[in-house]
Amino acid sequence: MNEISWKEFEKIEMRVGTIIEAQPFPEAINPAYKLLIDFGAEIGVKKSSAQITGLYKLEELIGKQVISVINFPKKQIGPLMSECLVLGAVNEKDVTLLSVDKPVANGLRIL
Repeated sequence: MNEISWKEFEKIEMRVGTIIEAQPFPEAINPAYKLLIDFGAEIGVKKSSAQITGLYKLEELIGKQVISVINFPKKQIGPLMSECLVLGAVNEKDVTLLSVDKPVANGLRIL
């Protein structure tokens, strides 16, 4: 494992956002959902996709607060331009979303 410096870590913009829309993403190579995530007034709403279909149903995602990296370059995933990376713990094919255990304001930074 390569260590990084605190200065390098500070460059990563991990923020809390609330999923406001979740849809099937049949065009994805691996089963996934399309997500719209609200990061508050300063950052706004960003699009992403997440391979979380094994553990989550669409209806349970709405209103869920998740942790995402918001300063990666945009990435084209099929017809979707992903604007952030939703973080999760990966166990083979199952991905458990990283989230906060109590409600917080959208856009709060993770340190």
